[in-house]
Amino acid sequence: MSKALRSIGAAAAIMLVAGAAAAAEPLVDSAWLKARLGTPGLVVLDVTSNPAVFARGHIPGAVYTHYGKDGWRVDGKKNGRKVAGVLPPIPRLEQLIGGLGIGNDDHVVIVANGFSAAEMGTATRIYWTFKVLGHDPVSILNGGMVAWRADKANPLEANVTKPAPKTFTAAFRPELIATTEDVRLALANGTALIDSRPADQYLGLNKSGSVSAYGTLPRAVSVPGAYMTVNGGGEIRDAGAMRQLYAMSQAPTDGEAITFCNTGHWASLGWFVNSEILGNKNTAMYDGSMADWTTEDDAPVERKVKLD
Repeated sequence: MSKALRSIGAAAAIMLVAGAAAAAEPLVDSAWLKARLGTPGLVVLDVTSNPAVFARGHIPGAVYTHYGKDGWRVDGKKNGRKVAGVLPPIPRLEQLIGGLGIGNDDHVVIVANGFSAAEMGTATRIYWTFKVLGHDPVSILNGGMVAWRADKANPLEANVTKPAPKTFTAAFRPELIATTEDVRLALANGTALIDSRPADQYLGLNKSGSVSAYGTLPRAVSVPGAYMTVNGGGEIRDAGAMRQLYAMSQAPTDGEAITFCNTGHWASLGWFVNSEILGNKNTAMYDGSMADWTTEDDAPVERKVKLD
């Protein structure tokens, strides 16, 4: 526990963290986190790239989870084709989260590497998962471990301890997930569709191996996930900067919206900015994204660029 927390006493420290959990700002900085380390009800969830890096030095008390191997996402199948990285069954997520020592009353602070926007997408995807499960006390450390290590006074520890399991019970929020049927309806009723992929994939110039066709959803606008961070790094831009960027992209910041990408990774950054930074709570994320959409032969795709 930090000196600041010891000075106000254990009871006051608990009240401080409880209040923070209730408010649960989407983004917190290193100073905020440092002042609260070691207090009951705060779980630092490290989602950096591999356990060896975590073991060499991490935020004191942090719990490690592997984004790819621990089951935060699973591969599905539709029309005989693979759909990569979709949301697992709710009971599996409850077991995963409880096994990490996270209960329903805990405030989770997610910590990614922070070297790139793609790494921050790991944090936003797990953040979105917690929100889908009805867990509101969750935040992201802006800048990740890069920001934490930038201040040499911030503590690190190397010992790895296994957390005591807790019971985590989901309160499922289906409104945060867009299905293929929702996207078809959106095409018919004019709901905003925001493509969070790199611009070359939006244009149909290139494509990911996870999708079966070049191009984007008809009428979609492009706001690449990499634009959401400063210089494509780990610092997520503030609301003022994002409003300017959305205006330049002719993307709406209010009203119903669906973010998508290839497999629901970049799209989580788009959802996070739309919903949590810009405050548009009418935003859903297309979990299966273009990997799901392009399994259906009659699903329209718009290719804006095609080279001979």
